[in-house]
Parts: sequence; C-alpha cells; structure tokens
Amino acid sequence: MIWTYYDQSPQLSFMNIYAMRATVPGSVIIDGGSGYCKFGWSKYDSPSGRCATFLEFGNIESPMYARLRHFFLTIYNRMQVKPSSQPIIVSIPICHSDDTESARASRRQLMETIYSVLFDMNAPAVCAIDQAVLALYAAKRTSGIVVNIGFHVTSIVPILRGKVMREVGVEIVGQGALKLTGFLRELMQQRNISFESLYTVRTIKEKLCYVARDYEAELCKDTQASCEVAGEGWFTLSKERFQTTEILFQPQIGGMRAMGLHRAVGLCMDHCFAAEVASDNGWFKTVVLAGGSSCLPGLPERLEKELYKLFPPSMSDGIKVIPPPYGTDSAWFGAKVVSNVSTFSEAWCTTKKQFRQKFRRNVTSLIGAW
Repeated sequence: MIWTYYDQSPQLSFMNIYAMRATVPGSVIIDGGSGYCKFGWSKYDSPSGRCATFLEFGNIESPMYARLRHFFLTIYNRMQVKPSSQPIIVSIPICHSDDTESARASRRQLMETIYSVLFDMNAPAVCAIDQAVLALYAAKRTSGIVVNIGFHVTSIVPILRGKVMREVGVEIVGQGALKLTGFLRELMQQRNISFESLYTVRTIKEKLCYVARDYEAELCKDTQASCEVAGEGWFTLSKERFQTTEILFQPQIGGMRAMGLHRAVGLCMDHCFAAEVASDNGWFKTVVLAGGSSCLPGLPERLEKELYKLFPPSMSDGIKVIPPPYGTDSAWFGAKVVSNVSTFSEAWCTTKKQFRQKFRRNVTSLIGAW
C-alpha cells in the first residue's frame, strides 16, 4: 500500500513507516474531537491528558480566534511546554461537510484561524489534518470510508489516498454519543432506576451496553448484567444494554427521524461506486470505525452484516468493517504515525514564513481536502 498525503509528501510504504523515524525530538499532538480532546507528545505511547474540545471550550459567544487561543494556551499549560518548543499536529473534526462554496469558505476560515493562532503563539511549525484521515492512517490505510461517531453527530467520510472526497459526498447522521446516553437515561427512568447525573449514565453505557448482532433474537435472551459506578453503587440493566445502541440502526425506536447507520454508509458506498474516481473500484469497501461510541462491543460485526444485506453479492463482496484500531485514541495515534515519518517537518508541516507567503495568498492549494 502506498502512503500519500494531498500530493505534498513523497510516497511511503506502511511497511517502512515505523522504521523511518523523524529527525525532530518530538511533536505536540492535539486531537480536537467533537466532544473530548486528547493531547500529548508524539514520542510517548499514549495521550497524556484529556479535556473538553475546542468546539465547546471557553465562552462560545467569543470570537473564534479568542476561543482557539484560550484552548491552545490551556493545553500547552497542562502539558507544561512552551508553544515555541516543538512542531504541533492538530486533528480537526469534520465540520461544514458540504462541498458548497459556503462550506469551503467556512473550512478555510477555521483552518486559517487555527494556523494564525498557533503562529501568533510562536509555534515553529503546524500540521493540521482531518480527524477522519488520521483515524484511517491509524488503521494503516490511506483509502476507505471512516465512520466517526462523534459527540453530537456521526459522519461517514469517504477518503481516497489521504484526501477527503467531499465531491463524492460526506454523509452526516444526526445522532452521536450524546443521543445514545440520552436514550439510555430514558430507558433507566422508565424502570425507575435513579442516578445522580448524565455522567453516571454515560459510565453505565460504556461498561454495560453493546450492539446486538440480531436485535429480535437478542430480545428473547437473558441479558442482565451489573456494574459499579464509583460513589453511587451498583446498577443492573437487562434489555436496555442493547436497546440503547439499536437506535444507531433503528432510530425510530428512540423517537428520532434519522437514517440508520448502515443505510448512511451504504449511501456513501453507492456514491463512491457511481463517482468512478479510481481504477480500483473497491477502495471504499474498507470501513474504519472511529470515535468513542464506535468502541461498543458488537458494532463492527453488526454494521458489516447489515451492509452485506443491503447490496447484491457483486457489490457486497469484499466489504470489511474494522473496529477503531486504538479505541477512543485512534486519531491521536494516526497523528503519531504522521509525526514519525522521516519527512514530517519538510513535507507535512507549514512554517510561519510559509503561512505568510503562501497560505493567505492561496489557501486552497495548501489545505487540500479542507
């Protein structure tokens, strides 16, 4: 498999990527997810901390520049590092997903603001990459469809050779982790199960919930299980364990008008097939899951099963759903992979001088799929 990035860097085989270490002593990685941000050093084995992401951090009424500056300063302070000390990799969640002029302008504005803030803070070099692309890199792929179950929404992102194919179509499903937690809360209230906060419900969801491979068959089973939440004691769930997650495939169960996850992924595959953008017409049959809720047990198997049911054998043959390669931290590890490429500083990063000379004059050419 060949490594490419927006045609900016030399091609690199994934077989050699871990052997070719960057000459820089390390980079700061900030994975700004739609709910929680993971941050840390590329030279370490895992993120060093987590906090609310920049899309919700600080005063939402303040200008974007002020919010981003407050966010990045907070991260640098928590890491106890000066912004001028090392290059920084920022992962950006999918936003303004349409391929309209207005959406492109909004993405350009966000990217330019991120670069402006970091260079005003004296960052020596900045590399900003789409979160879905990084999740794909973590799975050692450069092409495929990334299903990112975010905090508020789920995005289905077609990516070809490291580029988000917005012209093909990014599908957005209006439910994410928050909807799952909210539905579990409703189910618990119906059973008069008391709890202190939504955080408690989220913890129970993460410990007990799973995705049924066959929903109707699961209803006939004894699925009771218990877990302990610190400071609140033990909680016991039964059918709520898989009813909570079934709204991903049958949103009407939770009273929502939305497309089922499998149908949204199938629609994206249809668009990829019809677009004929690559000689290999199977590039979109690899589906990589990302986001915290994508770690739910049973989700890869159920999604793969539903996709096979949607298409005739000629189309479904070869479809494979891959679980998040590094759990909730997949995008962070994708950034770690990028930082370890020997050409990272030269081919992937933008310096302050380059930003001033080229970025403002021709934004589109530098931000590729953004």
